[in-house]
Amino acid sequence: MKLGHVALDGTKIKANASKHKAMSYDRMKKREAELQAEVDRWLVAAEAADAEEDERYGPKRGDEMPDWMADKQRRLAKIREAKAELEAEARAAAAEETRRREEAEKTRIAEGRKKNGKTPTPPKQEPEGKTQRNFTDPESRVLLTKDGYIQGYNAQAAVDAEAQIIVAHGLTQSMSDQDQLVALVDGINKNLGRKPKEASADAGYCSEANLGALADRGIGAYIATGRAKHPAQAERKRGGPLTQAMRDKLKRAGWRSRYRLRKQVVEPVFGQIKQARGFRQFLLRGFDKVKAEWAMICTAHNLSKLARAN
Repeated sequence: MKLGHVALDGTKIKANASKHKAMSYDRMKKREAELQAEVDRWLVAAEAADAEEDERYGPKRGDEMPDWMADKQRRLAKIREAKAELEAEARAAAAEETRRREEAEKTRIAEGRKKNGKTPTPPKQEPEGKTQRNFTDPESRVLLTKDGYIQGYNAQAAVDAEAQIIVAHGLTQSMSDQDQLVALVDGINKNLGRKPKEASADAGYCSEANLGALADRGIGAYIATGRAKHPAQAERKRGGPLTQAMRDKLKRAGWRSRYRLRKQVVEPVFGQIKQARGFRQFLLRGFDKVKAEWAMICTAHNLSKLARAN
């Protein structure tokens, strides 16, 4: 492989879990209260029945919990566990956001800049009401695809343009691809001991930080700055100087832009994996196991390519 041009992209793949086995935080709170009240009523009734039977038959054993009550208590325990996990994640995210704001404020003071705008509200310590957790695979997420919502993971790949070999791969629970670009590019260097000359990606990877990271690594970037039929025609005008420079670069090259390689490099690989080999759902559960499964799928793809090449 020459590692001249590498294309990056992500694809959503179903988890080994149904989206109907997920519950939102608001629903968890409501259902927890309902189940607790129901279990409490049963326990009161059971104690009354036990007392009556003790009077009638004496102190004989017979305190095994009925299956219908045990199922409700197990359900209540699962809801409480999932609710506690969501709350812990929300507190961790709030702590990270508070730390980030404090660092930004210290930088502003050190640089002598004035404070602009209103003071932001403190980050929420409680999850959003619509935040969901799946009971079958708690680490999977509800993701939006062109065919609707799925319970799944966002699988990432970097593909060499010459041989259509996957040179780096990754997995994320997030809908967004933005945080995956640097990890994929650094993964190429880690796997092969060298970096690509060029990298292309769609608008999901575009940010000032990512464009700066590619520039720092000496990699030619071709990243769409917005969603449009032609990447240079994107109407989105937000973004800093690097985003504007990328927009101008793609517009200047027109149809000759190296960005055109992205679709013909990485998307056929996902097509081969999903359509030709029929891999549309992970078999394992849990982020680490699914990540290992995706690595095996990518390895199988590469072995198939190498076998055909020889």
